[in-house]
Amino acid sequence: GDQFDPDFKKINPMGTVPALVDGGVVISDSLAIIMYLDEKYPEPPLLPRDLHKRAVNFEAASIVLSGIQPHQNLGVIKFIEEKINSEEKTAWVTNAITKGFTALEKLLVSCAGKHATGDEVYLADLFLAPQIYGAINSFQINMEPY
Repeated sequence: GDQFDPDFKKINPMGTVPALVDGGVVISDSLAIIMYLDEKYPEPPLLPRDLHKRAVNFEAASIVLSGIQPHQNLGVIKFIEEKINSEEKTAWVTNAITKGFTALEKLLVSCAGKHATGDEVYLADLFLAPQIYGAINSFQINMEPY
């Protein structure tokens, strides 16, 4: 709940997380923060050198950002709860999340290793982990198929 504190809103007027303050630099977007940190601290890299795997990481992040995460966003959920009943909300969220993870499963199969796109942790893993957690813990979605 700290994101609703007036001091936090000075850092990020949207009142959303995450936010990074690094000296005089303020960044309040997940992808921008990750890219900033990857440039500032290049080891270990958050993007693979292999061009195909790099593209797959960006595509996976895009699927999460546009197709999964918005449906798990608390502000969106609260708005939806005002418009439809709980059963309809759950069906709507479950459909969106499973559709996104089905697409991710097909995308990642060509690169999968110990982690989403190989044996190292990369950008895709950073985007997937919180969505998997939310799907399981907030919406009780069975992630076994993925």
